[in-house]
Amino acid sequence: MTTYNCAERDELRRLTASELAAHQLAKFNALVEEILPHNAFYADKLGSLQRPLKSLDELAVLPFTFKDELVGKVEGGDLAANRTYPLERYVRFHRTSGTRGRPMVVLDTASDWQWWLDGWQFVLDAAEIGPEDRCFLAFSFGPFVGFWSAFDAVAARGCLAIPSGGLSTAARLELIRQNGATALFCTPTYALHLAEVANQQKLDIADSNVHRIILAGEPGGSIPNVRQKIESAWNAKVIDHTGATEIGPWGFSDDKQRGVYVNEAFFLPEFISVETGKPAGEQELSELVITTLGRSGAPVIRYRTGDLVRPSWNHNGPCNFVLLEGGVLGRADDMLIIRGVNVFPSSVEQIVRGFPEVVEFRMTAFKQGQMDQLSVEVEDRLDRPERVAKELQIRLGLRIEVTSVEIGSLPRFEGKGRRFVDQRNAS
Repeated sequence: MTTYNCAERDELRRLTASELAAHQLAKFNALVEEILPHNAFYADKLGSLQRPLKSLDELAVLPFTFKDELVGKVEGGDLAANRTYPLERYVRFHRTSGTRGRPMVVLDTASDWQWWLDGWQFVLDAAEIGPEDRCFLAFSFGPFVGFWSAFDAVAARGCLAIPSGGLSTAARLELIRQNGATALFCTPTYALHLAEVANQQKLDIADSNVHRIILAGEPGGSIPNVRQKIESAWNAKVIDHTGATEIGPWGFSDDKQRGVYVNEAFFLPEFISVETGKPAGEQELSELVITTLGRSGAPVIRYRTGDLVRPSWNHNGPCNFVLLEGGVLGRADDMLIIRGVNVFPSSVEQIVRGFPEVVEFRMTAFKQGQMDQLSVEVEDRLDRPERVAKELQIRLGLRIEVTSVEIGSLPRFEGKGRRFVDQRNAS
């Protein structure tokens, strides 16, 4: 069951700027009325707020929310601090991956979970998933939210949802084949790993029934060379999706694969210029700030995501939501400045993935004196790392040390890949 049908979602995607602002203002005011004063976290932060807001411009006076503020205390079970209701109201338990600090537990009520599923319908629309599809979800089904919401969302859409928790990669490939799966849900890293294992086992996955691959969890679906490598291996179209446990399913691919739209019917985005700290302009490098327009049990208001993006309002297409060109470009805390050049791990990955003979790679950032430096290890079938180094120098204008390592020696990942190792703060 979904709250909005296809026609209603299409109407939301086509709202004009003024209509969208009115929709967002009404949703925001309704959210604030629901959570205050029950939500102690936001009652404290928004104590001086004059309600209701008359304009979205008034948001600028509200304080930001940072992840460090949300992380709960160990003795409290790591529950996120922005919980609105008593524990008895909640039915879903999920925990952040802990990639950047201690894991955080985020709870959802039944209505919050429905909001998740409704948000996912926009992703499934972009992927052209219908009731006839057989959706294979390749993730562990642990406490990380992963594709739990996708699993319920495809079932609500009338699709066959095929779980694969606890299975090896080889067993998952066999299950995909046996059941004629038509859509695959996984991280970009795991889509590539599935293809690698299939190649080792002489399985022709390009001849499988999979025609859509919905990617999430890390950059990759909007990195052209990564996307092309996955699409070529599987003979299927890639659809990128962006979201976070503490936020929700906030983004989906545009039809031309230029990047991802922010679902502005469910989320209110802001963009802070990296250079000036002020509201960003068209395609300016900026940090994404998000407010949920729902999820009253665990809302976030003006949440600093740390994601770096380039917003575009001046684009053509069937959707009027803001488009993030190239998707999420990287994390603010991952950006390196090497000899005056801003370098993102995703930029390096785009170049390295342009070499089909490179099976896997790893980047390591470190300090040399006061300067950021970067080295790259590659599993290269040709064992010619110098050509990769040359391309990095041509494309980035930097000399980066590239070394070749034995095939199979670098780690593989089922979930989010950890190809970027940051040793800049190592003692």
